[in-house]
Amino acid sequence: MAFNAAARGVVNPSDQRGGTLRFVRTDDFDSLDPADTYYAYTWNFIRLIGRPLVGYTTGADGTPKLVPDLAEGLGVASDGDRTWTYRLREGVRFEDGTPVTSADVRYAVLRAAFPEEVYEGPATRGGPAYFRQYLTGPEGIETPDERTLVFRLREPFAAFDYFAALPTTIPVPRAHDTYPRYRLRPVSSGPYRIEAYEPGAELVLGRNPHWEAAGDPVRTALPDRVTVRLGVTGAEVDRILLAGEADIDLAGVGVQPATQDRLLAEPELRERVDNPRTGFVWLYCINQNIGPLADVHARRAVQFATDKAAMLLAYGGDPAGEIATTLLPSSVLGHAPFDRYPVGPEGSGDLEAARRELALAGLPDGFETRIGAREDRTKEWNAALALAKGLARIGIRAEVVPYTSGDYFTKAVGVPEYVREHGIGIAMFGWAADFPDGYGFLQQIADSRAIKETGNQNLGELASPRIDALLDTGAATSDERVRAGIWAAVDRAALDEAVMCPYMYVKSVLFRGPRAANVAMSPAYGMYDYAVMSVADGGGGDA
Repeated sequence: MAFNAAARGVVNPSDQRGGTLRFVRTDDFDSLDPADTYYAYTWNFIRLIGRPLVGYTTGADGTPKLVPDLAEGLGVASDGDRTWTYRLREGVRFEDGTPVTSADVRYAVLRAAFPEEVYEGPATRGGPAYFRQYLTGPEGIETPDERTLVFRLREPFAAFDYFAALPTTIPVPRAHDTYPRYRLRPVSSGPYRIEAYEPGAELVLGRNPHWEAAGDPVRTALPDRVTVRLGVTGAEVDRILLAGEADIDLAGVGVQPATQDRLLAEPELRERVDNPRTGFVWLYCINQNIGPLADVHARRAVQFATDKAAMLLAYGGDPAGEIATTLLPSSVLGHAPFDRYPVGPEGSGDLEAARRELALAGLPDGFETRIGAREDRTKEWNAALALAKGLARIGIRAEVVPYTSGDYFTKAVGVPEYVREHGIGIAMFGWAADFPDGYGFLQQIADSRAIKETGNQNLGELASPRIDALLDTGAATSDERVRAGIWAAVDRAALDEAVMCPYMYVKSVLFRGPRAANVAMSPAYGMYDYAVMSVADGGGGDA
């Protein structure tokens, strides 16, 4: 084994079957309902339970590779990329032995995209809104037979296979839909089914006896069981990992700063550390509908006064990442370096520029606002405190309000009505591409049509007709070079509105326990690939 080995290949390769793969996590899953999740670690993990139409493996060049998963092939486009057809694999079964049919996938997508019609009343969803945006309506999914699905779109989308790879297409049998309690016991179409789940405490997975490895190119399912210990502090997660009581931190965002220093300093521990670029960007969003932040100059004052260096230090300094100036990270098509709000050579802010913006807003003495942050994410919480301290230098008095990860988007900052009622002007946030293209990074956080009543990710409530039009143009553009230029233009336009402030391109300091086998990075999810991970005796070397 060696430092950062999983970023270059597979650590401890093994075909050993059996044992229990043990995860640990500070809070809980946002939701195990595939229609209601938006955390990257849940998307990575939920593949052990359910199979979307399309999946990801890692290509020879280390980039994400789309492969058919529940479907037997990638989508077939027609009508100028407005119609996409998929054929399901034969013989895939739910955990009770019943066959998975096209009707189950259609129902899964409809309950995510049009829940108010499926449930004949008020219903909300916390997952991405792509299908709702692009489908012609509930009638836009056809099932001509038990194995064929046809999606009909309002507008062309040249990369629809990325939509098909979302958890949204994991099949849900209508007869077993217990919404809103389906999140506690989703029906398995993957290699594992839920044996026990106590929210905030523990999840236990056992084998789905009807899963067949021969028809699954994504998962290896070598462990007999998978457990997730939930609801412990960040410091306790690190202790548990170092004590050998768990194999992997489920969140995939890295250890706490104090643990990081120890891991990097002690050679025996350092060889079990990986420090990859993740594709994530840490940012905060400024809601343009909250108090004085309705004025763009007030929002720009916040941007200029941000002490990005202190916020980076809250995550552990250089090993944790680099100061960010763009929304798109370098790993996403459309990234183009620029800096709309320079914060000085030390990264600590440009206070003169900030005060000029306050004067333009008619607020020379500053103003009051509130910052929402997840207290169970210690590094994010400390970064929020650093942000508040930096803003105080120009008279912006920002109270940091604590939330838990499990409720953050579904009950707090992702609910616009709640945000308005509680005056949350700034929300701490982390983002990565839903799929590796500028559209997959930008659309949900910058498109006015993506704003939702709950599970909202456009936390600044950005509503720009120009940006919406650019996103539509890029979606229909097949030439990658042209499309990249469009995404770069969206990045610049969104930052000019000052509703988002990227402060850190993320690298994670991950620790792999000695039992963990087949440990490799997933470029699609920016963390270890949970679909192929296992446990093995001895803890061998690299491949």
